Amino acid sequence: MSFGEVMLYGLLKFAAIVLGFVMVVATVLTLLERKQSALIQNRVGPNRALLFGKNFPLSGFIGQILADALKVLVKEDYEPPHGNRWMHQIAPILPFFAALMVWVVIPFGPGPPPGVDGEHWFQVANLDAGVLFILAIASLSVYGAVMGAWASNSAYSLLGGLRTAAQMISYEVSIGLNMVGVFLIFGSLELNDIIWGQGEYLFGWLPKWGIVVQPLSFVLFIVTAVAEIKRAPFDLPEDESVLAAGYTTEFSSMRFAVFALGEFIGIVIMSAIATCLFLGGWQIPGVETALLPDGSVDIGWITLLQVGAFLMKTLFMVFLLQQIRWTFPRFRYDQLMKLGWVYLLPLAIANLVITAIVMYAVR
Repeated sequence: MSFGEVMLYGLLKFAAIVLGFVMVVATVLTLLERKQSALIQNRVGPNRALLFGKNFPLSGFIGQILADALKVLVKEDYEPPHGNRWMHQIAPILPFFAALMVWVVIPFGPGPPPGVDGEHWFQVANLDAGVLFILAIASLSVYGAVMGAWASNSAYSLLGGLRTAAQMISYEVSIGLNMVGVFLIFGSLELNDIIWGQGEYLFGWLPKWGIVVQPLSFVLFIVTAVAEIKRAPFDLPEDESVLAAGYTTEFSSMRFAVFALGEFIGIVIMSAIATCLFLGGWQIPGVETALLPDGSVDIGWITLLQVGAFLMKTLFMVFLLQQIRWTFPRFRYDQLMKLGWVYLLPLAIANLVITAIVMYAVR
């Protein structure tokens, strides 16, 4: 294919992934989060925005999502009179754009085995350093929060922006080190290769998933992921009891909605990364990937089943992160930073050192 055809094909795959899965899940999460919190707290939750009446299936579900969308569209768009208008307008776009770009390297289904050239049907771009691309792009989201905080010219926003920068930088160190142990075991930074490596078996019966060979890394990844996406109990940048709403205090209407939607997309991102690194990705125990004689993937019912397995694992991780959101009380800011630097970082380093020693001894 020509360069133009390759670009067009990549854009079509990106649009299908983002519009067909990511945006749908992120939009539904805006309601499911409130419903899940109501269930945990023995409340009813939102139940008044009925679209077609009480007897129509999903009437309240669809109606509430449409009502939320209509609300942010018609709400007054406020701009701080003494802030930086230009920076205030573009700040929400940066984390939203970064959240979408991460999906370029996440494989939703099987690609060619390592060392085999072929079409990656379920991945927009198969980069040799795919995980480094994720870390690099995801780290850009901090600029949007800090820029929005500075442009708001508000003490609450500025403190929230400073907390955001300190928190994300602190926990990015630990989340990166947690991944290195997985890289050592599977010998690659390419997500497709890592998932293929998890298709092997230990002792002939135990799937060699990341959660099996790196259990501590999985636990640390979940904790650091919650902090990285600024979700409770680590939502200190938006601590409403202290900072009103932190760096989003002076945002309203669609700009606030873009910030919130980017946060929900971040939940799906971390869930997909956890699925790729620790839950076997699209691998199903006992099911071999269907390959053609040239080594490329055969698009059949087995492949579609594996794509479904990846999506279900990702949704399970989304549910887990949401459950954490409504289970633990909020930390104090000093406790948050102490947890990151005094406990999680040393544990991540110790896990990495032990993994390296074991890998050296085995090989």
